[in-house]
Amino acid sequence: MKIAVACDHGGLELKKVLMKYLEEHGYAYKDFGSYTSESCDYPDIILPAAEAVAAGEFDRGIVICSTGIGVSIVANKVRGIRCAHCHDTYSAKYTRMHNNANMLAFGQKIIGEGLMLEIVEIFLTTEFEVGGRHERRVDKISKIEEKYYK
Repeated sequence: MKIAVACDHGGLELKKVLMKYLEEHGYAYKDFGSYTSESCDYPDIILPAAEAVAAGEFDRGIVICSTGIGVSIVANKVRGIRCAHCHDTYSAKYTRMHNNANMLAFGQKIIGEGLMLEIVEIFLTTEFEVGGRHERRVDKISKIEEKYYK
């Protein structure tokens, strides 16, 4: 599994912990930035990561800022992205099972390292429940994207 990773300056320290985890668990990943704590504009960094996931270059993406809100908004502007803003393990599990989320967002000022790693593990190891009502609903989301994102 290949993971796109990105953050703004407000998520840099948590991203470092995330990348160490990915390396230790054998995940291939690409760091799209930010690489310093200097203030930056998160849309400039998150957009390329989300586009790479949408294009199929990466299986999933994980994005971080101070709250997780801004980065999730940007990622969700890309057709084909279903970025879930999660700060608990239950949401991480069910956004994969029911929404087939392909990106995860969280905030460095909201959660600590331990919880973040639990959320990431669940997000990366939980599969989508193919078929039935959940697939039907995700298909409806895709149709909305087709209508508004040509």
